[in-house]
Amino acid sequence: MALLERVSTLIRANLNDLVDKAEDPEKMIKQVILDMENQLLQVKTQVAISIADQHVLENKLKECEDNERQWVRRAELAVDKKDDALARSALERSMSYKSTAASFRQQVEDQKTQVENLKAALLKLQQKLDEAKAKSDLLIAKHRRARAMGKAGEAGRTMGEESNTAAFERMKEKVRHSEATAQAESELAADDVEQQFAAMEKQDEINRLLEELKAKRKAG
Repeated sequence: MALLERVSTLIRANLNDLVDKAEDPEKMIKQVILDMENQLLQVKTQVAISIADQHVLENKLKECEDNERQWVRRAELAVDKKDDALARSALERSMSYKSTAASFRQQVEDQKTQVENLKAALLKLQQKLDEAKAKSDLLIAKHRRARAMGKAGEAGRTMGEESNTAAFERMKEKVRHSEATAQAESELAADDVEQQFAAMEKQDEINRLLEELKAKRKAG
């Protein structure tokens, strides 16, 4: 998520070095604080949206689970009426809702993780913002002393090291993206055969469930 990347960059920022490198320290610290405030507002908005999305997914999951149970009950009723064809249809519908529910269940878990990540980023960014506001005057004064003592060059070298680290991280991200793309292409190539087997397995599962349902109804 681009928002979290921007927030992460602000959180990792070394306020002392940023101010030391700036030609206008006061302007720099004010800009950093403004950037943090803007990102903080965006993260708060995204947290609210993500929580709302989580509730929507949870409601859809519950709806699928309810429908699955409903179609199982209908299959039982069809078996009681000795209508195998109708029972098969009901079982197929229940399996469809079961599969959809599993998908929503995973989405709910992923959404919860995203919400927690956003909340953590929000807390860290708020702490960084408070730090920046509290240290603004101190950082500017420190910069002036550093200039007087000839330390600006050392601050510049430190920033250069941070830039190298950032470039290395970007390269690692490109490698991970290439690997993920290759894996996706491989999975797509196998989809057709897997779908054929999935259809066969689905019919076998329906037959098995029907026989189990018949056995249960006879036993009952």
